[in-house]
Amino acid sequence: MTGRYIITRRGTDININKVRIYGTGWCPDTARSKRCLARLGVEFDWFDIEQDDEACAFVLKANKGNKVVPTILFPDGSLLIEPGDQELEKKYRSLK
Repeated sequence: MTGRYIITRRGTDININKVRIYGTGWCPDTARSKRCLARLGVEFDWFDIEQDDEACAFVLKANKGNKVVPTILFPDGSLLIEPGDQELEKKYRSLK
C-alpha cells in the first residue's frame, strides 16, 4: 500500500491521500471550506454526515461526541475543526 490509510469500523482501508471534508449540505462553514479548497485547486472527498453513518461516527469520535462541522482530515492525519479560510490555506500550503 502507498499513501496514508485509516481503518473504518468495518475494518476496510480507505486511502486518505486526498483531503476529506465532513459536513452537512446546509452548513455555511462547510460550503465555505469546500469553496476555499476548490479555489486552491485541492482535490478533496466530501462526506455528508447526515447521509453517511460512518462519516457521522468519525466526526463524533474526532469531536468528543459532538457533531462539529466542517471537520477536515488531511493526508498527514491531522484535523482542522471549523477552520477559517486563512487557517485552511495555511494548512494546505504546509502539506505541499
